Amino acid sequence: MATPTPEFLRFTTHKSITQRLVLSTLTGRPIHISQIRSSSPTHPGLAPHEVSFLRLLDSITNGSSLQISYTGTTLTYIPGLITGGVTSGDVVKCSLPETCRRGVSWFLLPLCMLAPFSKSPVNVRFEGDGVITSATETGDVSVDTVRTAVLPLYESFGILGAKMELRVLQRSCAGPGGKGGGGIVELRFGSQVRLPKTLHMNRSPGRVRRIRGVAYCTGVSASNNARMIHTARGLLNPLVGDVHVAAQYDQAPLVSSGDKADPGKKKRAGVGFGLSLVGESSVDGVLYSADVAAPSTGGVTPEDIGKMCALQLLESISEGGCITRVGAGTVLTLMAMGSEDVGRVRLGRDVVGTEDVIQLGRDLKRFGASSWGMRDAEDDDTSDIIVSVKGIGVGNVGRKIA
Repeated sequence: MATPTPEFLRFTTHKSITQRLVLSTLTGRPIHISQIRSSSPTHPGLAPHEVSFLRLLDSITNGSSLQISYTGTTLTYIPGLITGGVTSGDVVKCSLPETCRRGVSWFLLPLCMLAPFSKSPVNVRFEGDGVITSATETGDVSVDTVRTAVLPLYESFGILGAKMELRVLQRSCAGPGGKGGGGIVELRFGSQVRLPKTLHMNRSPGRVRRIRGVAYCTGVSASNNARMIHTARGLLNPLVGDVHVAAQYDQAPLVSSGDKADPGKKKRAGVGFGLSLVGESSVDGVLYSADVAAPSTGGVTPEDIGKMCALQLLESISEGGCITRVGAGTVLTLMAMGSEDVGRVRLGRDVVGTEDVIQLGRDLKRFGASSWGMRDAEDDDTSDIIVSVKGIGVGNVGRKIA
């Protein structure tokens, strides 16, 4: 008897490519993506960071099938079982090329969504000349924001935070042209669940009671940290009394110089500085984040970065809701993958109206999830929206956990 040909879900363009690959892996639905930068005359097809993510996805799954056209403009993906590695405890190494323009958080956010559904613990080490740990001009947040503002959200789904660890072994900022960094980051995710718990976070977000953060610089004067912290505290201290920002200084990482005459020659890369802030509400699990790094072209003072980050945090708080833009995709995806019950989460109107959240709702519908229910929050005078999501009970098919 012939094996039936799988029915592919068909998409176009490179937008939301990691989101669709994650949903395909979780639901077991194969996908076909075409017209990937097909109109670009100089760089058609998959970008270097997208190829690196496909390699990472192939490393942590078993039985997956990937087919890429000669020009790279068409991708076919048949998902396999999420195993986390060859054997339990293995370190999966993901080497990013120097041409990578995305921050390492672009890889970490979808990887963390797959990790709870893995058969064994996930241990991935990002290294290479293209690892950028800071925030980037392409919109990626820093590793610090992932660690302090995104990973804590998993605890609301019954995923143990004590078994999640994100370590920065070498910090780096974006190099010339916004690409390359040379950092080293390691993610250890040892909390696997059968089904995520149903989330009910529709109460008032409360008031921000304290602010924490990290100021970092690599290859520049450590006084830049103090200048960023001083400026940010000048804006935030009159509003919140409990403000504490840690300072981190690293030497710029050494990467290959690319000199063919001397292959062993090294150069310093990833020079820069930035600031990450997180506001913690009086309600458990409600976090607001902001992240700003100096552009690779320079011309921005540490005082400017401190001011911009503080104002960005205040803007994030003013949007309201219990989940910010950074964590909305993670929370809504885990709610859709959970048990067949209705969960509720409170989001700001500006967060619900973002292109990423709207596209996520459409993609979840394509992969068989239920439509979202929305209503205005009526307990106060805010413009927040209560989003109701019914889980489809996908869960972890490789690991049986009560």
